[in-house]
Amino acid sequence: MSISLDDIQAPIAQEMELFEKKFRTSMKSKVLLLDRIMSYIVKRKGKQMRPMFVFFIAKLFKDNIGEATYRGAALVELLHTATLVHDDVVDDANYRRGFFSVNALWKNKIAVLVGDYLLSKGLLLSLQNDDFEILKIMSNAVREMSEGELLQMEKARRLDITEEVYFDIIRQKTASLIASCCAVGAASAGASADDIEKARLFGEKVGLAFQIKDDLFDYGTAEIGKPVGIDIKEKKMTLPLIFALSKADWLTKRRVIYNVKNNNGNNKRVQEVIDYVKKSGGIEYTVQAMNRFYAEALAILSTFPASPSRTSLEQLIAYTIEREK
Repeated sequence: MSISLDDIQAPIAQEMELFEKKFRTSMKSKVLLLDRIMSYIVKRKGKQMRPMFVFFIAKLFKDNIGEATYRGAALVELLHTATLVHDDVVDDANYRRGFFSVNALWKNKIAVLVGDYLLSKGLLLSLQNDDFEILKIMSNAVREMSEGELLQMEKARRLDITEEVYFDIIRQKTASLIASCCAVGAASAGASADDIEKARLFGEKVGLAFQIKDDLFDYGTAEIGKPVGIDIKEKKMTLPLIFALSKADWLTKRRVIYNVKNNNGNNKRVQEVIDYVKKSGGIEYTVQAMNRFYAEALAILSTFPASPSRTSLEQLIAYTIEREK
């Protein structure tokens, strides 16, 4: 019988429940429109993976979770939600997790202001409680996420992304957030500078493995919910395609890149690219890369003392890496 997310969450179930209440309260506003949007955002939250990482890591250092950890988890959620609201405006996206996005319901101007409000809420939460270390960690993460997004946009025009640039992009865009969650968890529990850095590095490896797993979904490596070929349709260069192109002769490379650049949602062209990547060993190569980061993350985690939280972290990573959708 496979383990469920609820089973994995067991060692921090009480903390997560209390966090929910604290977070809902922190999202309230006297401005009616803002309050309505905040309650909409709170209702449609996802699996809350990020606060889970904060609490699990904090519990590696301290059994009794203090207020600083709750504030750290709230800061993570506030800043992350702000970036998502702004992302939907940038991408002109009407949906997020199957719900209408804030910009779809209230238009771009309001969505940008809501994102700004969430950012300021997070900053004030930390500053009012002198959580300077935690604020520094999260501010770095937001900077990195923005840089990663801009680097991807810069490279996307020419589709000349090397493997090195790809890893730079996903390290900044995706891995930096999970890395900062883990660093925040450690810092909020009073861990040493060395342990905070070790926790951050663990989160970075996990984040890289998670993003590579997501990239594999685009090639339909399992019967999954995500439509196949979305990244190719959006002209995103991911590891399976980058590897396949690195092995191609000049003419093949030109043809594949032409199909990516000019697919215009044409399923036949997208399928041609997918078939080429599979034939060139791009999937196997990418799975190896994912497993390498997964193993490195586990190796770092094993240096922390054994505990229910450490076991849950191992299960959480396995759950995400092995998931089919």
